[in-house]
Amino acid sequence: MRRPALHHPHPAATGSGWSHPYAPSPAIFYADGDPDPAAPPASDQPKPGPPPTRTFSQDEVAALAAKEKAQGERAGARAALVKWAEDNGFSNVDDAQAFIDEARKAREAQLSEQEKQAQKLEADRKAVEAEKATLAAERRTIRLEQTLTRLGAVDSTNDQGEEIPNLQDAMAMLERELRASGDDSPEAVATAADRIKKRRPELFGVTPPPAPGTPPPAPGGAPAGGQQPRTPAPAKDAVRQEARRRAIEMGLRAADDAA
Repeated sequence: MRRPALHHPHPAATGSGWSHPYAPSPAIFYADGDPDPAAPPASDQPKPGPPPTRTFSQDEVAALAAKEKAQGERAGARAALVKWAEDNGFSNVDDAQAFIDEARKAREAQLSEQEKQAQKLEADRKAVEAEKATLAAERRTIRLEQTLTRLGAVDSTNDQGEEIPNLQDAMAMLERELRASGDDSPEAVATAADRIKKRRPELFGVTPPPAPGTPPPAPGGAPAGGQQPRTPAPAKDAVRQEARRRAIEMGLRAADDAA
């Protein structure tokens, strides 16, 4: 409402209801924006200040940032999973998760079967390697025995029925020679066998020569270096019989003569 333009130049009588056409009211404002001049001034109310600000530490700021980032990543992952489920014909994410779980179980079963096959193949490979090693050891033993046999080392039995393990003893010595040299070639085997034969000729059927200074055995079975046994003297009756036989042969006596 606009302020009335005309005012009485003299003051109106006090107590008259017609002194002012409009009673002052705090709810009435004029069009020019000013309140009624007769209205009492409003009391000054304290204006509320800005809310107190909180200071965050660097760790709290980092934790809040990480939390917001994780929430954003989870939301993005969820949205991506929903889109993947829709693109692949699943009605919801739970169906897609069930399908993934079944596929994972099938994959694990397949891997388990593959592991079993791999273990079986490894066991077969080890068995073949062990068989090869056994055959190689047997061929090596035969090769060493043939080398020693050609040089004369042969197991035998003496007159009393006792076994003479010449070949076995020679094999043991040859094995020690080869382990010490570290060479298992045919040339090394032949060289080691020759050394053993020179060192132990009796294992190869060779009688070792007598030691220096030992006299050869005497003929007739006499002990080496001893005197030859004397021929025993004939008995008296034997001498008498021999003399009688010669006398008969010479015609000096008759055969029927008494002795």
